[in-house]
Amino acid sequence: MQYSRYGASMGRANRVQYSRWDGTQVGFDFDATDIFGEITDDLLYHGDINAALRRMMQEGFDSDNGERMKGLREMMDELRNKRRETLESHDLGGIYDEIAKDLRDVVEAEREAIDELAQEARDSGDARRQELTEQVAAERHLSLDLMSQDLAGMVRDLQNHDFTSSEAREKFEELVEKLREQLMQQYVDQMSGAVENMTPEDMARMKDMFAELNNMLEQRQRGEEPDFDGFMEKFGDFFPENPQNLDELLEIMAARMAAAQAMMNSMTPEQRAQLQALSDQLLEDMDLRWQMDQLGQNLAQAFPDLNWNRRYEFSGDEPLNMADANQMLQQLGDLDQLENLLKGAANPGALAEVDLDRARELLGDDAARSLEQMAELSRRLEESGLVENKEGKLELTPRGIRQLGQNALDELFNKLDMDKAGQHEIARIGVGHERDHSTKPYEFGDPFNLDIGRTVRNAIFRSGAGTPVKLTPEDFEVERTEHLVRSSTVLMVDLSLSMPMRGNFLPAKKVTMALHALITSKYPRDYLGLVGFSRSAEELKAEQLPEVSWDFDYGTNMHEGFMIARRLLAKQSGTKQIIMITDGEPTAHVMPNGQIFFDYPTRPETRDATLRQVMLCTKEDIVINTFMLDPNPYLSEFVEKMSQLNGGRAFFTTPENLGDYVLVDFLNNKREMLRGRRAG
Repeated sequence: MQYSRYGASMGRANRVQYSRWDGTQVGFDFDATDIFGEITDDLLYHGDINAALRRMMQEGFDSDNGERMKGLREMMDELRNKRRETLESHDLGGIYDEIAKDLRDVVEAEREAIDELAQEARDSGDARRQELTEQVAAERHLSLDLMSQDLAGMVRDLQNHDFTSSEAREKFEELVEKLREQLMQQYVDQMSGAVENMTPEDMARMKDMFAELNNMLEQRQRGEEPDFDGFMEKFGDFFPENPQNLDELLEIMAARMAAAQAMMNSMTPEQRAQLQALSDQLLEDMDLRWQMDQLGQNLAQAFPDLNWNRRYEFSGDEPLNMADANQMLQQLGDLDQLENLLKGAANPGALAEVDLDRARELLGDDAARSLEQMAELSRRLEESGLVENKEGKLELTPRGIRQLGQNALDELFNKLDMDKAGQHEIARIGVGHERDHSTKPYEFGDPFNLDIGRTVRNAIFRSGAGTPVKLTPEDFEVERTEHLVRSSTVLMVDLSLSMPMRGNFLPAKKVTMALHALITSKYPRDYLGLVGFSRSAEELKAEQLPEVSWDFDYGTNMHEGFMIARRLLAKQSGTKQIIMITDGEPTAHVMPNGQIFFDYPTRPETRDATLRQVMLCTKEDIVINTFMLDPNPYLSEFVEKMSQLNGGRAFFTTPENLGDYVLVDFLNNKREMLRGRRAG
């Protein structure tokens, strides 16, 4: 069982419990196959599994059943919209106005009580009583008239005022306690109830809590180990987030104090001065104010990334009282923290730090579910065997490379008209095949020619003797087949800069992966060599294919590509062919001294050198079939000449139908070869 701590700066340090996915839990509908299928094109284009996952995280995707996994960009837009709506709807001035109104209500109630007392004296008919009462009433009215107009001054003057009305005095005392609690709730989670109906003893205990936090920070700075467990035994009720260590505790407290500072920063200078003075007035007792200020300074130094200077521009008309403002500033802080976390998530694992419960409150169920799924992407791909983690970086496994090619092949076959392609006929045993009397574990895409004996034996070895024998896909073993006609192919792919510029690279890369998957799965005895060419040419290995990309250079060196292809095919038997995919005429060749010559447009010496290689291919019975993408007249003229010399065919294709042409041609050739063998 694995536990993942979510960022305490998101407001709460909730924990989420993970367990192995068994298909019953809600919210894990995207499996590794869905994920891998979604990033196939990105992987083919860029060849980087880590970058492909990052881009998928940013964009999100829709599954085949129409289910949507939201992308991070979409979520960040929602966060920004929510922040903007909040700021455009509310006004922090309500904090000042509400307190001032409550204090004026106390003053008004006291004046009414003074006037009632004076009226009672007049109504009594007792002249002496009336004289004394009116004197007291005048003094108390004067005391109220001379009262300071700022909030802190009003509180101080009312604390020194000799109340006539017991109801007004009680109302004032309740207001003071309410204000003190609201001020303290900036530093204590509102869910805890720790500051409700706070007594002087409670205030003293809170001061002790702040003092102990300061002491632990100082101990850590001296290299000592603070007594975290002892602190939680005494003051754990102040922290319903249930931090598990001192770091989590300090993160929680720092986030609270940063939010409190953000509220002060967001006020006008007058509002800020008023509230600061009021806070000093209400919290100056028992040294609480000093301890809080000291803790704020210590935490600001320990957590500088919390942006202690953050402020918000409220521009709405709806006033906020202090309690609502505390809650809203905490929410705005959570919005900021979540946005920053999403913005900085470089891999799916980084999303394990998100507080999913809080994300659900801020963005809704769909977003929280998408975040939960994203955090699991890497793990699910690793468990499927498609990728592996090497020193913190994901890399494709051989199985992943095969699956990538199979995805490309499936996509291309799905586009073909089955009657024309004859793809299903190729997979059938008996036409052009003979038994090889060997078997192999079944892999996706293999003809399902099941070897019953070996399959049952595998199941018995796995689960033991007894009936019934329960088969699983891992038990399946299929018969190998051997083609009576072997062919050897070299695929030459243009990797010059014009390919991506014209949108031709991805279709060419997809065909390369698909043809490799087709030959290795359906024709395992055939040979496929790979050559990439741009300004120069080189042999490509199958394991390199996912990372193969274009060259940031101009030049189309068919000459060197044919040289390498001839060398590769010289070691092979059977029918030999070169399949070349290109979008440009030859503009580079290898000179006798080994240097590369390049010029555009095509120079005669480059053209002649390339055609000499074509003639050598012809003498060696190597057929060259060329697939031209967006051909221009120069390329068309050159390929026509090449076909006359070699006897190979030329196809004029587009990025949309390149795969159809290459695969259909390959399969048709294979079928003709098999028919010719049978006829012989």
